[in-house]
Amino acid sequence: MQTLRTPDDRFIGLPDFDYQPQFCDLDDDDGGTLRVAWVQDGPEDADPILMLHGEPSWSYLYRKMIPILVEAGHRVICPDLVGFGRSDKPTQAQDHTYARHVEWMRALAFDVLDLQRVTLVGQDWGGLIGLRLLAENPDRFSRVVVANTGLPTGDIPMPEIWWRFREAIQTAPTIDVGWFVQSGCRKPMGEAVRAGYDAPFPDDSYCVGPRTMPSLIPTTPEDPAAAANRSAWAALCASDKPMLVAFSDGDPITGAMAPIFQREMRGARGRAHPVIHDAGHFLQEDAGEELARHIVEFLRG
Repeated sequence: MQTLRTPDDRFIGLPDFDYQPQFCDLDDDDGGTLRVAWVQDGPEDADPILMLHGEPSWSYLYRKMIPILVEAGHRVICPDLVGFGRSDKPTQAQDHTYARHVEWMRALAFDVLDLQRVTLVGQDWGGLIGLRLLAENPDRFSRVVVANTGLPTGDIPMPEIWWRFREAIQTAPTIDVGWFVQSGCRKPMGEAVRAGYDAPFPDDSYCVGPRTMPSLIPTTPEDPAAAANRSAWAALCASDKPMLVAFSDGDPITGAMAPIFQREMRGARGRAHPVIHDAGHFLQEDAGEELARHIVEFLRG
């Protein structure tokens, strides 16, 4: 597997994100290894909060939330998905599969970090991957927070706006990642913050992950990932793991999933679920502090 690695100097001076990265080498499922990165903060002996980002962002997305969760006494771990952030970036689209991305995060969380009693926080692809981890490794988790995400099986059509996003990011001559993140927010980002989202991608050769991920989402019942996601749905619906559904009020891509999670997931029933107002798809950027406070309250309960 051919990969690229973003130079370290691209990450110098990022606003509000001076966490020192940690790295490990994982089996790439192709005879080699991949370097995967994460940042963490908080007491080593505290139960972990595993926060997974989505497409086309990276762990920088959680910079507003980490201090609030740490101040409340929690250990926070934010990996970069393969192809994003400081993690290695496979250069061929066929190297990215849904199953591989689930396995890479499983290996990091459980083989390398040996996380137990995990609270999962998943947004966008962070939910698509994280909910599979939860369904397939339930003994490792204690709670889950879903935020502007889903678990598609290909049995229900994706919204038209998602198809437009998929076409745009796959066909653009070059990808301006900061622009794509800004387009998924309600509030304007400053130039330095937008540059932070661009940092992992010096040029378009590094952008195979962002270009490819939309094509991995099951859009037909016969998709290679559809059966595994259906099994995960069944396991999650039957699970009594406490679930907080914390969606924004301004996400046309995943917004319809909030009432489905609340209705179908046993662990979500009978709970007051917050709505994050004046926030778009990337609610961590628009209202990260508010989302973090809801998570703190959820964990106290």
